[in-house]
Amino acid sequence: MIVSSWNVNSVRVRAVHIVDYLRDKKPNFLLLQEIKTENKNFPNNLFLKEGYQSYVYGQKSYNGVAILANDKIENIENNSINDPSLQSRVITGDISYNKKKTKLICIYVPNGNPVDTDKYVYKKKWLNIFEKYLKKIKTVGRLDVNSEGLLLLTHDGNIIRSLELPKNNFKRKYRVRVYGILNEKKLENIAKGVKIKNIQYKPFSFQILKKNKNSWIEIELFEGKKNEVRNICSILRLKVNKLIRIQFGPFKLNNLRPGQYIKADKTEYKQYENYFRKI
Repeated sequence: MIVSSWNVNSVRVRAVHIVDYLRDKKPNFLLLQEIKTENKNFPNNLFLKEGYQSYVYGQKSYNGVAILANDKIENIENNSINDPSLQSRVITGDISYNKKKTKLICIYVPNGNPVDTDKYVYKKKWLNIFEKYLKKIKTVGRLDVNSEGLLLLTHDGNIIRSLELPKNNFKRKYRVRVYGILNEKKLENIAKGVKIKNIQYKPFSFQILKKNKNSWIEIELFEGKKNEVRNICSILRLKVNKLIRIQFGPFKLNNLRPGQYIKADKTEYKQYENYFRKI
């Protein structure tokens, strides 16, 4: 897949050059900034002849963003950051990459020039709005710097709290690679519940996937205290050299690759809602 970005500084002036680029590089998606035209004057038909559908958030004479697509794109949204000035600077959509949904964002940041003018003041305000927009998205739980895997993102504080509260008993499943001699009997005893450094850990379940000097274990927790998996392994004199979270509640990592993200599956979210109806 090819995704390209181009600050065209007037789409109508450079329409012919854009067509040349589409024919030469054949990108799946082309993100355009500073198109400087209203939606009604955008050269949709010209790009449609090349097999590209246009999604436009235009503005007369200034700014404006657009996405040209010859592949499927859904959930197009304009001004998702809720800029009160309504300047046309952000358009987003969902695309499929390796059978997973990915958010495509076309954004045109104000340049703020010259400094001693209202344009610079507006740029600072706009960036503050953008920062607040980003901060609305928070993580459920945490992964330390030496861990990887599933990280849930949401702007709903109720979802965060419900998943994190130990009393709700949401499953956290980890796949762990450890170095050392794995004492299976001792692990079975610890799995019944253990106190480590004055911290009491609840019972957990486990499955040994591979046993040698670098063993793989799958561990299911229902509490999620800080460094719980690492502390459990330390009692067994095992060194954790890989820790992957593969499930949090009904939400699963599946085949998601590092750096990718998708919207929660409808079935998973339904399972989350149904769980609360039972407790």
